[in-house]
Amino acid sequence: MKIDFAPLDTSLNRRLQTASVLQWVYSFLALAPTCIVLFFYLLFTRFWLISVLYAVWWYFDYDTPSRGGRRVPYLCRLKLWEHMRDYFPVKLVKTADLDPRNNYVLGFHPHGVLVAGAFTNFCTYATGITQLFPGLTTYLLMLPLWFRAPFFRDYIMCAGLIPSDKESARYPLSKRKGGNAVVIAVGGAPEALDAHPGTFNVLLAQKKGFIKMAMEHGAHLVPVFSFGENEVFDQVGNPRGTWLRWTQEKLQSIMGISLPLFHARGVFQYSFGLMPYRKPIHTVVGRPIRVERNEKPTAEELDALHQLYMEELSNLFDEHKGNYGVDKDTHLNFV
Repeated sequence: MKIDFAPLDTSLNRRLQTASVLQWVYSFLALAPTCIVLFFYLLFTRFWLISVLYAVWWYFDYDTPSRGGRRVPYLCRLKLWEHMRDYFPVKLVKTADLDPRNNYVLGFHPHGVLVAGAFTNFCTYATGITQLFPGLTTYLLMLPLWFRAPFFRDYIMCAGLIPSDKESARYPLSKRKGGNAVVIAVGGAPEALDAHPGTFNVLLAQKKGFIKMAMEHGAHLVPVFSFGENEVFDQVGNPRGTWLRWTQEKLQSIMGISLPLFHARGVFQYSFGLMPYRKPIHTVVGRPIRVERNEKPTAEELDALHQLYMEELSNLFDEHKGNYGVDKDTHLNFV
């Protein structure tokens, strides 16, 4: 295999972009286990007191992730995230105002391999979310598993990430003053296994939990489609019914996380590695669907709103696909 190396005269700006994405990829793939190892390693060194004091702090701070987390706006504004934005690049596209007097549930589609669009747009301020949607605070849901890793939990809370369990997701929506938006990658870990370039499979047909949560709190639903999310990584072929897909789904049911066998480019060469491709991501935020508060919705009411949401997501995709290189005859495939 011929290796295509990066040119030696690459500009400093592009090098900074690559470095910013490298730290993000490392954070998602390896920082949590590194923090766990570090926590236990320190216990057997002269710095053991650090782990002991952190354990005490963790005990008293244990419920913070389920109570809205601990966002640090200064860290969300770092120049680092602007370099990450420009690497792909990532752009946030607004189609309608979101009144900050209301709460919202944003359904993010598709999940992709590492939800690059969701993180860049809703966990950092690099794409201008505070200007596009003033008065709105976003909370991106992440698997609860990652909030059990010492040190790492504090790092991800700084960006506004909270656990994806019901208690944590409902906390921001319970604030009656409004201005809170819970961002849910609805397809979750299973949908990552379908994140192949050129595909538009959306795991939504049986996903109604987020619809019910929105109804119970009177939070308006907002469909979000991220064009290009599936294009930044290649993935080993894993059609449904193959032994690889069966193994991945089995591991996902046991561990709660999916293990897509993805690859793209490297840091100093473009032929192989775990760095994403430099392909544009356009995250389009659709029009809000008004939801009346209904603490005990019937199955018929739930199904009706779920159907309306799928129709609005399809319309959003069809209205904007031509702007981002998607063939006019291509439509979403709900799984």
